[in-house]
Amino acid sequence: MAHTALDDILPCVDNATAQETLRKSKEVTYQLCDVNNKVITTVSNNFPPGLFYYNQSGPRLPTLCNPFHADLTARPCDPGEVHLSNATKVWNKYVCQVSSSDICTTSGRLTPKIYSQMAAAVNVSYGLYHYGQFLTDLQNCDFVRVTFNKIYTTYCPGLRHYSQWVYAGLVVVAVAVMLSLTFWVLYGRERRHRIYTKNHTEKQPGED
Repeated sequence: MAHTALDDILPCVDNATAQETLRKSKEVTYQLCDVNNKVITTVSNNFPPGLFYYNQSGPRLPTLCNPFHADLTARPCDPGEVHLSNATKVWNKYVCQVSSSDICTTSGRLTPKIYSQMAAAVNVSYGLYHYGQFLTDLQNCDFVRVTFNKIYTTYCPGLRHYSQWVYAGLVVVAVAVMLSLTFWVLYGRERRHRIYTKNHTEKQPGED
């Protein structure tokens, strides 16, 4: 994009840096979704031995829809996957009640602790996915440029039209003030002339 006056006053970064930021946000989103799905498939929906077993049972937990492939290209959701926008709401139905040792005492695939950790990861992923492009546009000032361009094309024509009327009105006022001052000066001069003539006329008989 061409250099504009906005670039001189806004802390913009170059396009390459902005695109790298966007790529990193997609990468983090992909990795967080991938980690969540690995927890679901290997722990929550499985019966792992040792520390990962907490008496999980009941209907299987749906996996998370990862919006990106491994190469960070857009990926459509598969049937049965939950979207980032409502994953926490859906998963909340699979939370079990736990004992003091954090073991499920009721049917469920997630303990409250695991659910909160997965929900936090989903919230971060959703924020990066949903606002990543917008934040990148802010970073390289594209959003600001587009906003100013819309203001210019939408409001400036009318503003220029009314500005001409304001300018014409100011010219009329200025001319009126100048004429008023001119007439005031002429009036003052004429008044002084009349006073001088009157005084001079009154002195004439006494001088005889």
